[in-house]
Amino acid sequence: MKQYLTAAALALALTATTSAVAAEQNLLSVHVLNQQTGKPAANVDVTLEQKQGNGWTLLNKGTTDRDGRIKQFWPAQPAASGDYRVVFMVGHYFSEQKQESFFPEIPVEFHISNTHEHYHVPLLLSQYGYSTYRGS
Repeated sequence: MKQYLTAAALALALTATTSAVAAEQNLLSVHVLNQQTGKPAANVDVTLEQKQGNGWTLLNKGTTDRDGRIKQFWPAQPAASGDYRVVFMVGHYFSEQKQESFFPEIPVEFHISNTHEHYHVPLLLSQYGYSTYRGS
């Protein structure tokens, strides 16, 4: 019994470590939290774009999971320093909640200077306002 518990604990530790390393290796993650309910905002569509001249080039798109997260949002391509933005499509989210919202989309522009760091962009959301910051 003791060997089984030790093996199970080791397997759990390795799984947690592997998940943490995988998340750390990806350059970007996002998280959406509904401030009105205090709960994660699931099923929010999000795009990642890179600034190219006067326009934006789509790099990736995804949908937040039931915890309101996209844990590995950087596409499978080398990272480069530059200006980027994530656009949270929150109009559809509020429509599904049967609530009105002033903001159909929330673009958050940011600059990546060190491609060896992890960048986390959280969005604290309500129907008529939002807040964001560089998370960890």
